[in-house]
Amino acid sequence: MNARIKNPQIIRDAAGKATFAVIPFAEYQALLHGKKVSGTSIPNEVAELVLKNGYPPAKAWREYLDLTQAEVACRMAVSQSAYAQLEGSDRLRVTSRQKIATAMGLEAEQLDF
Repeated sequence: MNARIKNPQIIRDAAGKATFAVIPFAEYQALLHGKKVSGTSIPNEVAELVLKNGYPPAKAWREYLDLTQAEVACRMAVSQSAYAQLEGSDRLRVTSRQKIATAMGLEAEQLDF
C-alpha cells in the first residue's frame, strides 16, 4: 500500500539507525486492515455507511476502524453509554466532535459531513 503516513515519529538506535516508526493509531488500524486513512479525506466505505445505512459519521468511522464503543469511550475517558449517546447524536458540539476525532485518530472535519 502506498499510503502516506501523517506525522510519523522515527525512533533510532544509538548508531542512528531507524528501528521503529510511531504512527497515529487510526492509521495503524487502517493499515492493519488494509484500509486507507490520510489527511482529511473520507473513505468511500465510511461515506456509504452514512448515506446507505443512515449511520452518524462517528459510528461509520468507528466501524470502519474496527473499534468498539467501549474502546472509543475509554480513550475519551467517558462511559460506554455516554459515548453511545454522543455517537447517536445528530448534532455534536464542536468540543465533542473534537474529542471523538482525537480518540479515533482523525481530524474533526472528518466527522463533519
